[in-house]
Amino acid sequence: MRKKITVVGAGQVGTTVAQLVAYKNLGNVVLIDIIEGVPQGKALDLQQSGCLQVFDSIVVGTNDYKDTADSDIVVITAGVPRKPGQDRADLLNINAKIVKDVTEKIMAHSKDPIIIVVSNPLDAMVYLAKEVSGLSRNHVIGMAGVLDSARFRTFVALELNCSLVDVDAMVLGGHGDSMVPMPRYTTVSGISITDLMSVEQIERLVERTRKGGAEIVGLLKNGSAFLAPGASVVKMVEAILRDKRRILPCTAHLDGEYGWKDIFFGVPVELGAHGIDKIIELKLTPDEQKAIDKSAADVKKTIEEVNAFLKN
Repeated sequence: MRKKITVVGAGQVGTTVAQLVAYKNLGNVVLIDIIEGVPQGKALDLQQSGCLQVFDSIVVGTNDYKDTADSDIVVITAGVPRKPGQDRADLLNINAKIVKDVTEKIMAHSKDPIIIVVSNPLDAMVYLAKEVSGLSRNHVIGMAGVLDSARFRTFVALELNCSLVDVDAMVLGGHGDSMVPMPRYTTVSGISITDLMSVEQIERLVERTRKGGAEIVGLLKNGSAFLAPGASVVKMVEAILRDKRRILPCTAHLDGEYGWKDIFFGVPVELGAHGIDKIIELKLTPDEQKAIDKSAADVKKTIEEVNAFLKN
């Protein structure tokens, strides 16, 4: 039986996720949105590309959560995107209501799905989804580290004029300005970039990575990134559905790892059929731990706001 992947939100990120999931033949796709006609139209358009892209997945567009029943994976992209000059935290109150409502409706029709949250502010929204869903911590995951690492990889490859394929990068922490790109764990064919670049070059690329989403928002003027975020989600979905046991940076629930508890935070995890199989703790220098602690403290503040929201 084919796996069932529900994508909540038929905007640009959600549509990209649905398209790539179908193109990779990962399973049947349900695209759901509150706007009548939009998910249906996009789903039909995508289905009609099946004979051209050679996929057999069935793609359904709907406004009814009954159609999401028994989903194996649910990707939550619903919410208001950032505008120029707007911080992710500014979105919290708006998107918290949306993510809470979506999660409740998903859980009413699916018993034990794996939920991947994309909505911003990411760290707060994935925490909210776990609290509302009641799912185990290995079944609720945030998409951030894969995207942030992809941006860092891209900037490194462009700087060194080398193949993107040869670059591996690691970005930890919250999905925002206090994220922690890890130069020691970022390599080109196994060689750390600390041996290939000057300190000034690395600092410039680290800062550009931290501002990667805002850079695209500023260029687009109306909207935010969607192609790389969508591809990042599908990398996670594929690792889960095909039990690849990939080591990927994802936003996971910490229970003492890295010295923090009860927050969702970007860390390397092993991702397979059961969701997060384990969290990998890297050996950090004092400076790296300091940066991690600063980012975690920022995330903790947004989670406190979520807890206040849930009490109201």
